Amino acid sequence: MTATTLAAPAPIRREDRIIYLDILRGWAVLGILTVNAAFFAWPSALDADLTLARPWAGNPADITGQWVVDVFFGDKFRSLFSMLFGVSIFLIGGERHDGAKGPMLHRRLLWLGLFGAIHGAAIWMGDILLHYAYCGLIAMLARSWSGRRLILTGGGLSLLFALLSALALWALGFFAGQAGGGDSPFTITPEDIQASIAAYQSGWPGAQIENLKSWLLLQTFSIFLAPVTIALMWLGLGLFKTGFLTGRAPVWVYLLLAALAAGNLAFYGPNAWMDANAAPGEFPSAGMAGIGASFAWVITLGYASVLILMTRFGLGVITRRLAPVGQMAFTNYLTQSLIMASLFYMPWAPLTFGDLAWGPAGLWMLVGGIWVTQLIWSPLWLSRFEMGPLEWLWRGLTYGRLPPLLRR
Repeated sequence: MTATTLAAPAPIRREDRIIYLDILRGWAVLGILTVNAAFFAWPSALDADLTLARPWAGNPADITGQWVVDVFFGDKFRSLFSMLFGVSIFLIGGERHDGAKGPMLHRRLLWLGLFGAIHGAAIWMGDILLHYAYCGLIAMLARSWSGRRLILTGGGLSLLFALLSALALWALGFFAGQAGGGDSPFTITPEDIQASIAAYQSGWPGAQIENLKSWLLLQTFSIFLAPVTIALMWLGLGLFKTGFLTGRAPVWVYLLLAALAAGNLAFYGPNAWMDANAAPGEFPSAGMAGIGASFAWVITLGYASVLILMTRFGLGVITRRLAPVGQMAFTNYLTQSLIMASLFYMPWAPLTFGDLAWGPAGLWMLVGGIWVTQLIWSPLWLSRFEMGPLEWLWRGLTYGRLPPLLRR
């Protein structure tokens, strides 16, 4: 058979999808909303200065709601998305020497970067897609490495970055706690926060300009996060190639990672609770909470292990509910942004940005409502269509032709 008669690369068929990846992707897109929600409703600067009093300080329900986000969700689902993105680079692009799939992977990443730039500049400053696009262009260079080499490199770098982060956060918390508070290197004043809230509440174009400014600032910071993201992409691809993410690893591996995750949560949770209930700028855990937070990706692997074991051993009836959400992860991620932005600062929104009714406790009710909606609408959509609407558009741009959308 000549090269000209070979079938052109095409989107994966529904029956060929890997159920474990769809389940994990669904869990990731739902989980990441819990962290993102606060950045739709409040100025991102609140997260930059740990010494600044939160507007909802003193409200037990909001303190608890934020603690749950920080301990069980914060940075765990960005890590999971990064690992799964590393897998998708290989599934789409194949080996480095694949002359047909390589250019297609380049197009996929470049289109993703354009989607991300539009999303971040026009809808929500916290977009991660552009970051994944340029990190993917680097991570793809190692896609032909063996699974063992990817795990050693990606896992080793992730461990190194976690140790450096733990040291920095411990020092910040310890010395600030010893001093009874102190200035953050990213000091933000209450006046800065109020000015940002006023801009978002002013409607268009004030909210749009404020969002654009925050997005540009975040993009600058995200460049320095690229090594962390690329390492996680390599780790994820290594875990895929060795069978971990497809449910083929020995049971003891999953149990060990679940136990490590539980140990981290047992250490991190109480220390984070002490800091959450302290006065602004005080860290009674003496930086111990920062150490637990730095190893978020260990908890990520524990979550993945539990979901994979549940699917393997009789509880797939529960975990498979996440698969349709994962099959439409791109559509669901951007839909979350449209819903949240439409509630808080878009021109047609009720302009509730910075409203105390939407502290962490209130946001949890909103997040729960979106979870239920996407768990219901994703399988309903896929019962009539082959893929999500944005997946259809993205794949059409990637492959140079629009695939069938209606389900046969």
